[in-house]
Amino acid sequence: MTHLFCFGLGYSALRLARIGAAQGWTISGTARTTVGAERIAAEGFYPFLFDGRVPEPGVADAMAYATHVLVSVPPKEEGDPVLRHHTADLHAASSLAWVGYLSTVGVYGDRQGGWVDETSETQPISQRSRRRLAAEDAWNAFGARTNRPVHIFRLAGIYGPGRSAIDRLQDGTAQRIVKPGQVFNRIHVDDIAAIINAAIAGHGTKQVYNVTDDEPAPPQDVIAFAADLLHMLPPPEIPFKEAELSLLAASFYADNKRVSNARLREDLGVQLKFPNYRDGLRAIAAPKL
Repeated sequence: MTHLFCFGLGYSALRLARIGAAQGWTISGTARTTVGAERIAAEGFYPFLFDGRVPEPGVADAMAYATHVLVSVPPKEEGDPVLRHHTADLHAASSLAWVGYLSTVGVYGDRQGGWVDETSETQPISQRSRRRLAAEDAWNAFGARTNRPVHIFRLAGIYGPGRSAIDRLQDGTAQRIVKPGQVFNRIHVDDIAAIINAAIAGHGTKQVYNVTDDEPAPPQDVIAFAADLLHMLPPPEIPFKEAELSLLAASFYADNKRVSNARLREDLGVQLKFPNYRDGLRAIAAPKL
């Protein structure tokens, strides 16, 4: 029987957990707060508290039964918190057959709008992406030491119900920021779940997959399309140099690239449900209209 343990059973991992539960999997995972743990329990899953600062005592017991582990918690300055606090528990997990790590396409750095794929050299710019690449290396080393398969999933910008241009327009926080030539890939949360599920099922022969849609696009186009779906006027265009962005938000604009997802189709055998932002936003908007 499959027992999936998720370090960070949040937005993306929860979609996978629901698919797995429908297939008869046992699901357990961590949250940073008591409120998050209560949400996990409300889904019928087994919750644990883990904020990345100290070990969670219950994880050792859970690892004794886990067959698959998915890691979606971000690395910290001192490294990956799961490996830092629970390496011994993972080593001792006699049933553990697979590990998946959720990383970011940010590890490729800036390509001035050019294309990258999984064979491209990693050139992370931001500290956040450098930490992700270091975590990838650490998990690959764990896999080599323990002779367990480790899959790396490099995710583009995640969106879905509750976290999309549709939602930002409706709550008044959407901005139409224009930086000439800038494009981003995106990925719908349901496609993330389907991709990881395919890897867990044993499909594919590669270790690293770019988890992105088919169509990198300017961010202002996405906002304008979402506004049209809602029959709203789009917010005015704001030149990037004039936008009041947090340091984190501004850092995303330092990377400009187009990310290929050909390996998803050709090796993993996944056909995206939402291959572009238009399909994804239409599905999100439909229940709201």
